[in-house]
Amino acid sequence: MLAIIGGAPKRFASYIDLYQRAAAQFGTTAHPVGMHSPGFIANTDEEARKLHWPHYRVIRDRIGALRGWPPIRQEEYEREIEHGSLYIGSPETVARKIASAVKALGVGRFDLIYTAGAQPISARMRAVELYGTKVIPMVRDILGG
Repeated sequence: MLAIIGGAPKRFASYIDLYQRAAAQFGTTAHPVGMHSPGFIANTDEEARKLHWPHYRVIRDRIGALRGWPPIRQEEYEREIEHGSLYIGSPETVARKIASAVKALGVGRFDLIYTAGAQPISARMRAVELYGTKVIPMVRDILGG
């Protein structure tokens, strides 16, 4: 499993290639690679961002302080949603982004980390429901099976 928590997912392709080449070189089986990334799903892109951002900011800044990172700005957050490894939005938005990452990396599994901070339990439960009932079927359709 690759933990892809920041930056464009495609930049991790070299790690998968290295793993596959090493397995071949040592005569072992390269098992399918999976990835996990943070995300949050709501009925609309706007609702997902509104529910996720304040809680994500707190936890990201707490972790960042331990690692010497500056506080995250909302512009960085938005950029990570658009081009990086945050899967935040409506079921359609998240499904398209997951399918794109799966295609780019050729991974066999995608796990969504759907909590970041203290979102209301009802919002987290709804995110899980949307992931299972909407996002996963859409990803399968996009990927052709």
